[in-house]
Amino acid sequence: MINKKILGLVGLAARARNVSFGADSVELQIKKKKVKLIIVAEDSSTRTKEKFIKLSEQYNIPIIITGNIDELSQAIGKNNKAIIGIENINLASEIQKINDGGEVIG
Repeated sequence: MINKKILGLVGLAARARNVSFGADSVELQIKKKKVKLIIVAEDSSTRTKEKFIKLSEQYNIPIIITGNIDELSQAIGKNNKAIIGIENINLASEIQKINDGGEVIG
């Protein structure tokens, strides 16, 4: 179960057009050094998880494996998206804080 505040911030990032989604798009943005945080759905394939864990290590980008495909897709208003790349550093750090047990302002 994913934290509702994380979903809210992911939705906010999507509305601000600060997300990339889908494996190919996120990978491209990672290589352009635009992605600040990678979010992978827990129910995505093992191969997908391994690929993005490797990319996160290679490009030194934090990665969170949480939630399921439906929750993440719904947060950004799309269908069947297992990978989301957050491109705003402030939103990325807030999501990480919440994921690590911290609280968001407000």
